[in-house]
Amino acid sequence: MPYNEQLAERVRKVLGPHKKHIEEKKMMGGLTFMLRDKMCVGVLKDELMCRINPEIHDESIKKKGCRTMDFTKKPMKGFVFVNPSGTTSQKDLEYWIGLAVDFNATAKASKKKK
Repeated sequence: MPYNEQLAERVRKVLGPHKKHIEEKKMMGGLTFMLRDKMCVGVLKDELMCRINPEIHDESIKKKGCRTMDFTKKPMKGFVFVNPSGTTSQKDLEYWIGLAVDFNATAKASKKKK
């Protein structure tokens, strides 16, 4: 199943104020939104992927629809998937994207391939 275009469009709107710093990349079978050359959020199938502060990871996965990202079969602290039950309302979507944008300011960029 390709990524959910409706969810991707909702994400674009929330990220609107950061538009000049956003780059969209198709990866992992989904769509990733890079903010200032760092992975920020993405859409994989019907789920929102967020890169959040690892210090709030354990608290975050207790919220409705949220789970640890395990895309590679290895849990990744600081990366979460939020299923549709956690992104149905605009307020919820803005909450998750806000966490990712806030962390992006201090997150380290991955090393660029030469």
